[in-house]
Amino acid sequence: MSSVRRPDHHRPDHRADLRHVLTHLITPLLMCVGMGLAYLGAFAHPEPHHLPVAVVGSGSQTQVLAQTISDKAHGGLDVRTVGSRAEAEDQLKHQEIFGAYVADTHASGGGAPAGATAAKGGSAKAAPELLVATAGSDTTASVVQKVFTPVAAQQGAPLKVTDVAPPAEDDPTGQGLFFLMVAISIGSYASVAVIGGAGGVLPIRLRAALAVGTSFVVSILGTLFAGPVFHLVDHGLWGLWSMAWLYSAGILLIGTGLHTFLKRWTTLGVMALFVMLNFTSAGGVFRPELQNGFFASLHAFWNGAGFVEGTRSHVYFDGNGLAGHVWTLVLWLVVGFVMVGVASLAETRRRRAAAAAAQNATAVAAAAVAATVPERRPAHAATTGDSKSAERAGTTAEEAEEEMEEAVGV
Repeated sequence: MSSVRRPDHHRPDHRADLRHVLTHLITPLLMCVGMGLAYLGAFAHPEPHHLPVAVVGSGSQTQVLAQTISDKAHGGLDVRTVGSRAEAEDQLKHQEIFGAYVADTHASGGGAPAGATAAKGGSAKAAPELLVATAGSDTTASVVQKVFTPVAAQQGAPLKVTDVAPPAEDDPTGQGLFFLMVAISIGSYASVAVIGGAGGVLPIRLRAALAVGTSFVVSILGTLFAGPVFHLVDHGLWGLWSMAWLYSAGILLIGTGLHTFLKRWTTLGVMALFVMLNFTSAGGVFRPELQNGFFASLHAFWNGAGFVEGTRSHVYFDGNGLAGHVWTLVLWLVVGFVMVGVASLAETRRRRAAAAAAQNATAVAAAAVAATVPERRPAHAATTGDSKSAERAGTTAEEAEEEMEEAVGV
């Protein structure tokens, strides 16, 4: 006896749920594409681009050596000559150059030509020396060392490397400040999602106050990490905290303002601004002289570069160039306040438009009810009842929209 399989009318239809999930998968997939393009574009093939270095000495031999190194670099190096070792150290500490080659340490005072060999009679050969400042960038110092090691080998002597600005003892690579910026950045832009989503029902002024307050907490945590916890720096913690607060507050205020317009895309937006473009141009892994033109140009004004270079200048280079980096952070903070102001105006207009629409809907509903109800029903009662129903419907719709914004905002 055969049986006919009847269709299961109670089988749930998941097509709408599947479309909902697929729609929300767009965000992480775009993050994957953005992170891949940003990180691989910035870090995959580092090479020097007009990296400033110096040859120490005077005379024709020094000029010839500098020109030879420059020609072999094919535009990768910007080679200059300086008259003395002291002058080279000063330029390194002002980050005007990133390496200085002393071909003849006996002649580095500027009196004898660089590259001069030791006097005959069995005396030792001149020892070539390379001056670097690894606190400015360990990777740049490594690149400079690779450039001048073959030059020293041609003199028949090993290259001596001297670090005139070493990083803290507990931060031997000098990249601790960059990873500190990463921690502060994540704490800041992740808080944007909470303030914009869970705090979406609050007025914009309260959300802005929460952003400023959160930035204080994030900056204090960053300072604790840099000082007492990991000993990345051993002095200047107040200055570091100030720059950390400026940096964090700028991110939080910009993100809070953007949430008014981007809604569920806010997380992607702040990641593009403060991760994809920010981490790659900050100079923490590779300085702009080792990157392509796009990320090198961002380094001049992006907030991550302002924080990393500002803290380096404050902690290791006696404040040289610090004012410019602080102004970069201040300008980003100003942009944050402007963004919050624009968001406030936009939200005010939306509320007024919603109130006007609700009043029109109430008036239309009241007119329709008045035209259809029996004559014995008081008109004002119908108007009042339907007005309340319209208000309840409007309130319910607004609450549903707020809940949706909260869900997708986080």
